[in-house]
Amino acid sequence: MKRPYVVCHMLTSIDGKIDGEFFESSESLSALRRFEKVRDFYECNAVLYGTTTMERGYSNGRINSISKNGVVYPRKDYVAKSEVENYIVSVDPEGILAFDGKYIERKNREKYHIIEILTDKVSNEYLSYLRALDISYVFAGKARLDCRLTLEKLREKFSIEKLMISGGGFTNWSFAESGLIDELSIVVSPVADGNRFSASIFEKADFLPRRSPISFTLKSADTFEGGILWLRYLFKK
Repeated sequence: MKRPYVVCHMLTSIDGKIDGEFFESSESLSALRRFEKVRDFYECNAVLYGTTTMERGYSNGRINSISKNGVVYPRKDYVAKSEVENYIVSVDPEGILAFDGKYIERKNREKYHIIEILTDKVSNEYLSYLRALDISYVFAGKARLDCRLTLEKLREKFSIEKLMISGGGFTNWSFAESGLIDELSIVVSPVADGNRFSASIFEKADFLPRRSPISFTLKSADTFEGGILWLRYLFKK
């Protein structure tokens, strides 16, 4: 099966963090603008986020309760009709995120149709909830996310040929350790806050088995006003 070309695109502090107080600095605001320009450079029509990133920035948080309407939908992929061909792919293995419709719109961004990525652990009630909102969803794994199957279904069912992954760290690592990231793009803000509790670009969950480090080959390095750096790496097969 074919899969999309995958770019992991992240904004980090100079000490490799992807969240924290460094975002509040003026230097990071300039770096964020550069990050957005680089996003446009890649021309991806779909971006994938992990559950935590979706909960904090794109969904309506976590769902509190789901009314039981007695309707049980087949546990099969569902492709909803969409008026756009831009997608936010939401990794939500157990089905915990809340939404108010099948589209997400943010200031100065295009309109995106939501695709939920689920596992067999999702409840029948949550499937009914998604269908009531006419949100697309695909199954990719039993108890844990199957990253390769996720990409194959995104290509097959939604014709996504170029996908951007933008965290968080656990999601990035899940795809990287499976050899499914083709290019790593990092915009570095010249700021550090030293917070050891902040997330980094790649983070391995404690329950995952230990594996060898992943290597990348530098493709290019560009500097911009204010000490901002854009690094591009290719995955070393």
